This record gives sequence, C-alpha cells and structure tokens, in this order.
Amino acid sequence: MIRSLNSFDLKDKRVLIRVDYNVPIEDGVVKDAYRIQCSIPTIKECLESGASVVLMSHLGRPEGKFNEDYSLISVGEVLSDFLEIPIKFSHDCISEDAINVTIGLHPGEVHLLENLRFHNAEEENDIEFSRLLSKHGQIYINDAFGTSHRSHASNVGVTDNFTHKGMGLLMKKEIQYLQNKFKNPKEPLVLLLGGAKISGKIDLIENFLIDAKTILIGGGMTFTFLKAMGLDVGKSIIDEQMISVANKVIKKARQNRVKIVFPIDFIAADSIDKPSKIETISFDSIPTNMMGLDIGPETIKLFSKILQKSGTILWNGPMGVFEKKNFENGTKEITNLLSELKDENIITIVGGGDSASAIRKFSNIENFTHVSTGGGASLELLSGKNLPAIEALGKL
Repeated sequence: MIRSLNSFDLKDKRVLIRVDYNVPIEDGVVKDAYRIQCSIPTIKECLESGASVVLMSHLGRPEGKFNEDYSLISVGEVLSDFLEIPIKFSHDCISEDAINVTIGLHPGEVHLLENLRFHNAEEENDIEFSRLLSKHGQIYINDAFGTSHRSHASNVGVTDNFTHKGMGLLMKKEIQYLQNKFKNPKEPLVLLLGGAKISGKIDLIENFLIDAKTILIGGGMTFTFLKAMGLDVGKSIIDEQMISVANKVIKKARQNRVKIVFPIDFIAADSIDKPSKIETISFDSIPTNMMGLDIGPETIKLFSKILQKSGTILWNGPMGVFEKKNFENGTKEITNLLSELKDENIITIVGGGDSASAIRKFSNIENFTHVSTGGGASLELLSGKNLPAIEALGKL
C-alpha cells in the first residue's frame, strides 16, 4: 500500500520531494512551466501543514558534470514566482553546505537543490549518492511521475533510507487517470494513437484490445500498418521489423471485435522541410516519390464522428508532423475537437509527450480532463507495466 501525502503528520518536518523540473530552457529562460506549475499543489500542501520542503530534480542530459546550460537556477526563479515566496538554492545537491542549509530550514521555507544529473551516480542508482540525498529529509515524497519508469537514485535508491515515504498529489492524480480510470471506463472507450513509431505503442494497443471499442490510428505509425496490409506507401516512414507485429495486431483486433480505423486520406509531400509539391491523396494512391505527413480532411471528419460518440478518449501521439506549418492541420483540428468534448461530458485523457505539446500549441490544457506530465512513463503505465519508482514507494 502506497501512502499518500495527506496520510503524514507534516508539522515541523523536513519533506524531501522528488519533482520533475525537466523543462525546456532557452537562453536561461524557462519556455514551458507546465511541469513546475503541476508540482505547486504538493509543495503548498506541505508548507501549509507546517513543513519545510527540499526539492530535487534533474534537467536534460549533462552527462555527469556541471553544465551551466542545465542549471536549475532559472527554474528556481519561476518556482519562486509561483509560490510567491523567496526560496533557497544550493549549487550541489549532496554537498555538506547543501545539507547544512536543509538542516537549518524553518517551517514554511523551500530549498531547491541543483541538477541531480550533474552526478553520474544519479542515473547509476548509486547507494552512497542515495544515502546522501536522504539526509535532506525526514519524509520522502515522490511527485515526479515523468521519471517513474526509471530506476535512479532520487526515485528508487533513496527510498531504502526512509521509513516514511509516499506519493505527492500529482503522482496520485496521474495514477488515478492513467490506471484507475481505465479499470471501469465510461463507455465507449476510444483510443486515438499517433506518432512516428509503432514499436512504442504495441504494448499499449495490446493492453486495450479487450476494453476498447475503437482504435483510431494516425501519424507516421499508420504506414507500417498499411504496408502490412499490402498497400504501397511511397516514401512514407515505415518500420520494416514491425510489419509482422502490425499484422498480428490487426488479426487480434478482429478476433476481439475491436474496430481499428485507419486514415482514408493524407496530406503528402515530396519533402518535410522544403516541399515543392503538397497534395491531398487517398490512402491507397500514395505516389512512389511522396510521403504521407498528416491526416487529410476526410480522415478528420471520420475520426471526429467517432470521437464525438465516445465516452472516454485516450489520446497518445500527434496525427502528423505538427511542428511544420504545412502538416499541422490534422493534429490541430483533432486537438480543437477534443478540447470541446469535455463540455459534452466526454472524458479526455492525454498521455503526455508530443500530444501534450500539441495541446499547448493549439489549445489549452484546462480543456482536457487530464494531460499527463510524463511521456515514456505514461506510455508504460497505460501499457500495463509496473513502474519502478512507484513500486519503490510500496516497499517496506
């Protein structure tokens, strides 16, 4: 049984919280503060309960050494603004000075530690590194869902040093929506899947081949399925090694009476970056010198009709190369449609990653029932896999 935040007596305690502040930063400025914002309820709950808070996170891939580009200083500035209080910052997460700052905290104070990945020991799940991190807290709370599929020191190793450990409000919410909601979903359940690669979605598809009524397939992964059905896909992206797997999925869906719906038209071009020719083409008429880069207008209409009649929608993966203006329309139109369905009492759950990026580009996260802060973690949890950081919270 994993304890939740409100099961602890936090008064006068130092709470060490693993957060996920792996956010995009350009020229020292945070460009997307969504993950920081999502951590605020847990931090405020601790502060209002009379605790002091120590926060630890990674940022990027600094490869075990200090790199100013990956410093959490700019994150601390945004965090301070959200909390509306000054915070303390230490330039090394396990130094004696950092631990002394933590020991000297008063209730209501916040201490942010520098990037965990400035030490290789973090990703190596080093025992000594874990022990030093644990000196920062009397209670350990993991609220970093986005890293829960990794076995690192700050989310797995550190738990061995705590009697009192549990999950934060964000972690609890992620589990509620990405796991518990699908045990008894509001019917009919529709999966909307996209993205470039089929390999990362196979386990997800197979996990839902019993409960889902319909699976809508868009994005680059479509073409591996079409190839498996014997169609010519031109220069479109395919994964040759997954063609046989795609065939098995199609057969299993038919056996389970789950309807898989593929695009009936595409926006195709001869190039992604500098196309000289862009056309709307039928799914079975892709020229050999062109590639499908977005779903077409008839597919948008087809998908929309199905989505509007659903009870629960799980969306993971964009419909095309939405980062490019020429190929954004499919993802944009579907995003806008889904943002309206919440008002019609349809549950819309988004599995993070590129889908979340599309929402931030074309709509508002508040218009969806739940948008996950984790990409790989959400995919693994939705695929029915156990996440090591969540399992570690339940160990005695």
